[in-house]
Amino acid sequence: MTNQTRAASAQELEAIFQQELATDRWAAAESAYALAYRNREQGEWEKSRDWAKQCLQLLEALPADTIENVATRRTSVGGVALPNYLHDGVVTARFGELS
Repeated sequence: MTNQTRAASAQELEAIFQQELATDRWAAAESAYALAYRNREQGEWEKSRDWAKQCLQLLEALPADTIENVATRRTSVGGVALPNYLHDGVVTARFGELS
């Protein structure tokens, strides 16, 4: 995405996610959160749920025992504001129980 002032489309966010998945799982979790948010915003409830689950799966594989481990590295992804901390409790609070 070249223009940082406009919001990325879900398709652009998916491309970002795929790149990050191969290189940086934490960044991919942040992007999955952004995709869950963006799809919910667009009324795509099932897609939002799927991305929230993907985010949770990525987070499960990452350390979460300190505040530094769960602090987001970016303030936003593709125009979606990220929470200050990203962990399963935050995802569940924002997107509900997913099981």
